[in-house]
Amino acid sequence: MEWFETVEAMRAWSRGRRARGETVGLVPTMGYLHRGHMALVARARECADRVVVSIFVNPTQFGPGEDFDRYPRDPERDRRMCEEAGVDAVFAPAPAELYPPGYQTYVTVEEVSRPLCGASRPGHFRGVATVVLKLFHAVEPDVAVFGEKDYQQLQVVRRMVRDLDVPVRIEGVATVREPDGLALSSRNTYLSPEERRQALSISRALGRAQALASSGVVEAARIADEVEGIIAGAGLRIDYVEVRHPETLEPVETVVPRAVVAVAAFAGDTRLIDNRVVVAGEDAGGAK
Repeated sequence: MEWFETVEAMRAWSRGRRARGETVGLVPTMGYLHRGHMALVARARECADRVVVSIFVNPTQFGPGEDFDRYPRDPERDRRMCEEAGVDAVFAPAPAELYPPGYQTYVTVEEVSRPLCGASRPGHFRGVATVVLKLFHAVEPDVAVFGEKDYQQLQVVRRMVRDLDVPVRIEGVATVREPDGLALSSRNTYLSPEERRQALSISRALGRAQALASSGVVEAARIADEVEGIIAGAGLRIDYVEVRHPETLEPVETVVPRAVVAVAAFAGDTRLIDNRVVVAGEDAGGAK
């Protein structure tokens, strides 16, 4: 496995592989890797001949007072996990490599970035879209793989790629969960045992949303109220519970034929996000 810290070196490697007729898949991450990231790597391996993992805690997607400085980092552990997963190359630039002095160009994806986390974290998706496009230019992948846990991020990236004619296929991978339903996240390390127990209410609530839709309750407002009640009842502080169109993220009145139920809530000081695409009339199962 090769390790690159400059755009020039990363791009040269990728172009060399593509010149040999190989395809390149990219898994963008902020490091502190876990099984969820490894599921993205596995999907990238299915889609491409070579797999690149980027590890970069992107400062432009963190707002004032957020956890950029304390975001968990463990580059040696990340390196081991990538090697064990058969990753071909890691791109781990320093902030100044992607944002040199005087940097002033950003990418804004308009409507799809406004609600949900976009409303709660102003500027967040401007930073996401900018860094993802820069990673695409550095790696020049044929395909890039993102997790559906960050559902709005996935839709923002898909819209950016469509609108800017970026020649990268975007693949989404279902949220990977602990056996008890908690969605895997690098920020889970912040949780105390009690906060982690409370956090399980999110996946339970999303399961309830699908159960309601399966039983014929399709009104978005009623589903949102029930989801909110379960999460608030467990002691979490709710940022938002929204039922939205699964692609545009516009508000919907019903979940027919399908809609995404998106949640952000605080367990202590830790902000957790999760979602489920619910389908009217479909059998309920575990949160996806």
